[in-house]
Amino acid sequence: MDASFPAESNVPGALSPRIHPDRSITFTVKAPEARSLQLAGGDGLGQGPFPMTRGADGTWSVTTPPAVPGFHYYWFVLDGLSVNDPGSETYFGYGKETSGIEVPEAGANFYALANVPHGEVRARWYHSQVTGDWRRALVYTPPRYDADPGVRYPVLILQHGAGENETGWTRQGRAQFILDNLIAAGKAKPMIVVMDCGYAVRAGASTPTFGAHASRQEVEAAFLAFEDVIIRDLIPTIDSDYRTVPDRDHRAMAGLSMGGMETLFVALHHLDQVAYIGSFSGPFLPGINTGTPGAQFDPRSAYEGAFAKPAEFNRRVRLLWLGVGSAESQFRAGISGAARALQASGVRLVYFESAATAHEWQTWRRDLNDFAPRLFH
Repeated sequence: MDASFPAESNVPGALSPRIHPDRSITFTVKAPEARSLQLAGGDGLGQGPFPMTRGADGTWSVTTPPAVPGFHYYWFVLDGLSVNDPGSETYFGYGKETSGIEVPEAGANFYALANVPHGEVRARWYHSQVTGDWRRALVYTPPRYDADPGVRYPVLILQHGAGENETGWTRQGRAQFILDNLIAAGKAKPMIVVMDCGYAVRAGASTPTFGAHASRQEVEAAFLAFEDVIIRDLIPTIDSDYRTVPDRDHRAMAGLSMGGMETLFVALHHLDQVAYIGSFSGPFLPGINTGTPGAQFDPRSAYEGAFAKPAEFNRRVRLLWLGVGSAESQFRAGISGAARALQASGVRLVYFESAATAHEWQTWRRDLNDFAPRLFH
C-alpha cells in the first residue's frame, strides 16, 4: 500500500508532489506536448537536475532520493525553459517566485502551527528618505500585543538571504510560529520582530549588480545604503509606530546568509543602537570592512577594529551569536574559523552548528530557535 502523502506546501487539492515515508519525493506534471522535462532545485532534494519520464498519457514523473527535512525550492525545466509547478505554492527565492516543498522532520515541532496563543504578522509600508521610495517591512507582534496596551517590547530586526525578500522568514522560515511556541513555553521573551527587504539603492543612484558576480565595491555600496535605511528609516519608524523599548539594550539584529553579512556590517558599525547580534550562515567577507581584501579573518582589524578590544566589546555587546549548518561546505570552515579566532582573542560569543543541514531553511529555523531564547535577559 502506498503510504505517500501530498506535501503541505501543495496548492489545495493538488496530489503532487508526494512525499514517501523515507522522504523520497515523487513529482508529476502533465505536459503532453513537452519534448523533455527535468526537475531542478536546491541541494536538499539531492544532486539534480533529475530527468523526468513521460507516461503514455503525457504525464511526466520522477522520484528523488530521500530529501533533507525542511523547506526546499524547486522548479521544472521544460524544453529548456524553467517553469513553476502548478501543484505547488510559490515562494520568493532565487530572485523570483519559485515552487517550494515542505518535507517534514520527525519530532521537530518547534516551527509547527500549534494550539498556543499566536502573535500577528503585519505589513508596515514606510517612505524611505534614503532610497526615496516606499518600502515594506513585515512586523510580528507577540500574543496579547493589542490586549495589553500598556506593555512595551524589545525588538529583533531579522533579515532574509540573497534572492529572497521580507516574506522569507514568515513563509519559508515560519518565524512567527517559532516565536509563538517559544513564548508560550516561557523560553523566549515576548518581542516584536521586524523583517525588512534587504536591498537598498540610494535615491538617484543606478541599481548595482548584486549577486554572485558583484564586485566588492558594489556589495559595499549596497550594504552602506541598506545600513542607512536601517538606522535612518526603519528603527525610527518602528519606534514611532509600535510600543517598543527604544534603546540598544532592547534591540537585536540577526539575519541569514546575506542577511547575516548585513547584520554584522550594520550592527558592528552601530553598537550604540544594537546590543544583540546574530549571524546565521553569514560569511565574513575580507575586504568589506573586515581587513585587507583576500586576507584571512583577523579579529584585530576586522570590521574596522570592532573586536580589537575584547573586554570593551564584551561589556557593550550582550550577545554575539554565530551559526552554520554542519553540511555547509562553502561557509562552515570560514565561519567556524572566525568564531575560533574571536574566542581565542577573548571575544565572548555563542557558536552553533545545525546537524546535517546545509545552506537551507532548516538550518536557519534551528538557528532562530536557539538564538531567540538568549535575547533580552
